[in-house]
Amino acid sequence: MTAPDSPAADPEPQVAVATAPDRPGPGPERAPNDVTAAAARQDDDTTPEVAVEARQDSSAASEACLEARQDSGATPETTTEARQHSGATPGTTTGATPGTTVDATAPHTTPDTADETAPETGAEDTAGEPTTIDGADHAGLSPSTEEQTGTAADATPAQEAQAHTGDGAPAGTEQADEAQDRRTPEAATDDDADPAADAEPPPPVDPEQALAAVGWELDPRTLREQAPDPAQLRVIRDGLTGKLDTTLDNRSRARLLSLRAVASRILGDLDDALGDARLAVTYAEATGEFRRTALARARLAEALRWRGDHAEADRMFAEANSSELPDRLRALLHEHAGRCCYDQGRLTEACLHFERALDLRHGEDAQLNARVEVALDAVAQRAAADGFGPPPRRPEEVLGTPRPPVATFDEEQQLWGYADADGDMVIAHRYAEAQPFREGLAWVRRPEASRWALIDTSGAALIEANNGYRSVVPFSDGLSWVSMDGKGRWMAVDRMNIVKIPPGYEEARPFHNGLAAVRQNGGWGAVDLTGEVVVPTRYHRLGTPLADGREVDGFTADGLAVVELAGRRGVVDRGGRVVVAPAYPTVVVHPVAFLVATESGRWGALDRRGEPLIDPVHPGRAAVVAEIDRLLADASPVL
Repeated sequence: MTAPDSPAADPEPQVAVATAPDRPGPGPERAPNDVTAAAARQDDDTTPEVAVEARQDSSAASEACLEARQDSGATPETTTEARQHSGATPGTTTGATPGTTVDATAPHTTPDTADETAPETGAEDTAGEPTTIDGADHAGLSPSTEEQTGTAADATPAQEAQAHTGDGAPAGTEQADEAQDRRTPEAATDDDADPAADAEPPPPVDPEQALAAVGWELDPRTLREQAPDPAQLRVIRDGLTGKLDTTLDNRSRARLLSLRAVASRILGDLDDALGDARLAVTYAEATGEFRRTALARARLAEALRWRGDHAEADRMFAEANSSELPDRLRALLHEHAGRCCYDQGRLTEACLHFERALDLRHGEDAQLNARVEVALDAVAQRAAADGFGPPPRRPEEVLGTPRPPVATFDEEQQLWGYADADGDMVIAHRYAEAQPFREGLAWVRRPEASRWALIDTSGAALIEANNGYRSVVPFSDGLSWVSMDGKGRWMAVDRMNIVKIPPGYEEARPFHNGLAAVRQNGGWGAVDLTGEVVVPTRYHRLGTPLADGREVDGFTADGLAVVELAGRRGVVDRGGRVVVAPAYPTVVVHPVAFLVATESGRWGALDRRGEPLIDPVHPGRAAVVAEIDRLLADASPVL
């Protein structure tokens, strides 16, 4: 899949990048208009997360979190008891004190995670160590990233077959092997030859690879990463700047800017970090790639957190996190959001984030377990002195969005009204039917009327019942589907009752991520917000089951939908391109792959190009999900 083209008239990013006096800026600014990804370099910016020695099973950490949640007024004694349950006493944060580096055995990958991408790239493009499972290398499945190559669709099956060399090294290590050959000069044929004169100087280290190899340190008091060698990190940052000067495509600029933001943040250049991180989000959003944007937002959130802009940091962490992301990335986002809450003294809320992170990884991530243990030690010490702080906030409080009124039913009057978050009535019971508020709007019908009216949160009517809408769908993405006869000829209107998509559809689903499933002449397809048909109405079904058991009524945030044709299912993207031909009884969208079932009920997986990833030999999809998780076990992003 090639990089999505953007219109030539896209505005140039308006966020200026602050530059440190001792290093050049990001080079000439490019508008986030994608150029061809043919020249895109490898785009994997993963590095092992800050890790400390795992001391105990994660269940102890969850227990500590649960205790904190149950009793926000816990005394130092109860917190100490929780720590004793976990097998660690305050002050015994082995491997987390300043000057203690992360586990040196942690595998080094390039600085963005497979959680942000998938085992979708056919070959391991990094110069890091290969991912192994049960002692065997799995070609094409190590935690490489779609950032580096644009998308996995750019790789061919032949590249998959060459993902590993004969000795088990990934194909992406060929460059490193050649570099190693250059560093090892051949034996001199002249006994008098000067070895120093014959030896070639070692090739320059790629700054992204160098960043991946940094052994971060974790301050157990501030829960902030530290660089063991700031001078080396400055050199890495300058190298990233050099790469930015010659980089044009949105994917690479998003990656490099966000990585440079990480380096600047840890070096204490917070203004530079903030400028780079904001611009990285602009470029990431221009790619239209969900995971890339989520990771850029998370890195921006960390820069904001270090600057003390906690309200915006909390909001960015919440916006970045989504159930459609891989569990590994979601866990890391919860962990870092918990650190942000810790900075604010919101210790109960921090514990809830840490507990959620552990739950998402099922206690099987030793490095995460250890980092959470360090965080819980810090929480225990602060709680003993200052208490656990204010109660946890609701999601809408963190996001800064008001909680809409909730429909309530009066049994005596047999009518509906709306109450606020405290249970106080804000719109009286006067409706025979009432839909929930969406985007600050709700459709209601009075007892004496057969048509629907649209109201805002104050109860004021925006669209009167006399417009004649017998059937309506809640607003989403600024539009609502309405029908005059209640049976068909659905059209889309905005809040001012302006028709944006003319009537003509037999069925229509709410918009999701800018697309809506529609049925016309018996076939299902999809339209965008302008009414353009982006997926032809030729399929018998369009709905997307997800690996966590939910089903999206349309397209995922990544712009993918499961379609059915003659009883067989496949996948299309938001442009109508067939990614997986309808050939399977069942297809489930996983955050980094497609789970498929055969006629015999056996489960396997395809990568995001639709190429075979895991053979269909498993009795259930849970086993396939577990194998994918194992394949990605070596990578975690630098936030």
